[in-house]
Amino acid sequence: MIATMAAGGAFGLGLFLLVRALLPGRVSPAAAVARVDALRAGGAPAVSAPVTAVGAQEKIIGRIGPKIAAFYAKQGWTLHSQRANLALLEKPLDVFLAQKVVFAAAGLLVGPPISLVLWMGGVTDSALTPVWLTLVSIVGCFFLPDMEVATEATKVRAEYQRAVSVYMSLVHLNLAGGSGLPEAMKAAAESSNSAPMVRIRRALDEARLQGIPQWQAPGRLGEEVGLTDLIDLTSTLSLVAEDGAKVRQSLKARAETLRRRDIARMETAAGANGQSMLVAQMLLVAGFLVFLGYPAMQHLASF
Repeated sequence: MIATMAAGGAFGLGLFLLVRALLPGRVSPAAAVARVDALRAGGAPAVSAPVTAVGAQEKIIGRIGPKIAAFYAKQGWTLHSQRANLALLEKPLDVFLAQKVVFAAAGLLVGPPISLVLWMGGVTDSALTPVWLTLVSIVGCFFLPDMEVATEATKVRAEYQRAVSVYMSLVHLNLAGGSGLPEAMKAAAESSNSAPMVRIRRALDEARLQGIPQWQAPGRLGEEVGLTDLIDLTSTLSLVAEDGAKVRQSLKARAETLRRRDIARMETAAGANGQSMLVAQMLLVAGFLVFLGYPAMQHLASF
């Protein structure tokens, strides 16, 4: 068994070293141009601040994250859905990719102990069990960050959808009060300091500095974070910018539609929670009945 465990560990170590060997490489011209464009769009290049009292995991992530991101860019792996979720959570891509590699490396330590437990329990004595369990644990741990990011992005996206309906209503009220479209959008975004309103306000400021019409800012933000409501908002606001009062009512109707959709989604979630609680109560009652009836059944069976 010791030889089997050693073989599984050696295989996992060889796989990890193979992945590390694939990471270094020259950056392609397209990746270099994309990096320059990203730095130009973001302003001054980001300078890494001195790190003090940082754990080992943070050091590893900060060291290998840019290399993994450069490798992904060189291979042409875009990760559209994950990029949208990360942009919504404001989490850097290189940190996310580094976490995936760190989790996969941690998966190397999961397979051998499970194999040992299965061997001690007499479940299996195959020499390939540690190898397969190590591979499965590596793959499973590699995709754990994806599941976490997707779960968090779903919650944050629901918050953004509620904020968009409120933002539409505020823009409509400001327009009805006589404000122009840019002033109405700016005033509506400044009405709250919640995360969605802050992002919308930041997008409006970036559009103003870049000389882009204000009504295009929500659409650009929606394309970045993968939120169709913001893209639809841009289409509606473009009509307001062109036709003025003729389409203000459509903006109000769109906001009401989004609110009704949010209410229906919350009612559905509340109903699902109620059903799960009902199932839990039924199981509790069934267990209590078994607890009460077992002594009587045991007594009858003894005759």
